[in-house]
Amino acid sequence: MLKRYVSILTWLLVLLPLPQAAVALPSRLEKATFAGGCFWCMEAPFEALDGVVEVVSGFSGGEEENPTYEQVASGHTRHLEAVQITYDPAKVDYATLLEIYWRQIDPTDDGGQFVDRGHHYRSAIFYHTDAQRQQAEASRNRLNASGRYSQPIVTAIRRYDAFYPAEDDHQDFHKRSARRYTTYRHYSGRDQYLDQVWGTERQMTQTTDNNTQMNTWEQRRQTFHQPDDATLKQQLTPLQYQVTQHEDTERPFDNPYNDEKRAGLYVDIVSGEPLFSSRHKFDSGTGWPSFYRPVTEDALVEKKDRKLFIVRTEVRSRLADSHLGHVFEDGPPPTGLRYCINSAALRFIPLETMAEEGYAAWIDRVEPDAAP
Repeated sequence: MLKRYVSILTWLLVLLPLPQAAVALPSRLEKATFAGGCFWCMEAPFEALDGVVEVVSGFSGGEEENPTYEQVASGHTRHLEAVQITYDPAKVDYATLLEIYWRQIDPTDDGGQFVDRGHHYRSAIFYHTDAQRQQAEASRNRLNASGRYSQPIVTAIRRYDAFYPAEDDHQDFHKRSARRYTTYRHYSGRDQYLDQVWGTERQMTQTTDNNTQMNTWEQRRQTFHQPDDATLKQQLTPLQYQVTQHEDTERPFDNPYNDEKRAGLYVDIVSGEPLFSSRHKFDSGTGWPSFYRPVTEDALVEKKDRKLFIVRTEVRSRLADSHLGHVFEDGPPPTGLRYCINSAALRFIPLETMAEEGYAAWIDRVEPDAAP
């Protein structure tokens, strides 16, 4: 009889709804650690982000355990002044934190930051995971190639070992000693430099769907570049050049991506701008790679094409104005569209190498188990 009651009670516990507080699970929090000179100046930009739980000023990268501010400032411990950020990756991703970080520092300065000189003021990214390392390296490579700086970037990317919080009077200094902080920051030269380098791009906005500005047109315009015609002729094969620059068409079924089944990102062969995701690819039977939507709504430009005595809709890349192919209204749900694209206009980046090639922020648009 007791076993019967226990069995009934067990089924009741399974079937009856539990209070929301009992079933709600806390979000998985992660940490990021950045050194960018005086840690007073590094707290506020990250604290302003939705999804950042805590920002702590402290020291990282040295050998001394639990160093004091005076010990670090002496240069004997080899620590760097740093901030450690606890964040919810469901609300703000590591790529966004990196973009914010670069907008706070002079990454070409190997002797400190602005008015603050010495080893403990040097810049560094301390990665906690291999994924963070890959994203940090890709982000640094992208910035180096952008032409924004006349000198090479020297910001180190180092394996995280330990972090030691600074004394209480150094935490939230911008709030507790606002007047002293404002005066120090102004005379440090930090803001003047950042305004000159970044201009209107200095302030990054955080979008509601957790995509960074890197995924918006304006940010892509700053990241991906179109080479001049002479460079294109050297970089592209004759077929790639004819397709992208002179609206030629490759042969069906005789191109590299028609039968490509791997997960990955398709980018403009000219500029590198993301265009299509493998998640939206389907077999149209036409002999050319086909997609039912672009990777972002603003990735393409459509134009009327009357060259074959019929009106077709040509699609071109927005940044480089490369001819890609055409779009037709005979595709599968949910769009009913078929973007028929020349392989010669594309470069395919497999999912497993996207981070190291600088496309970490686009992984969530490619992963097969992600929402469309």
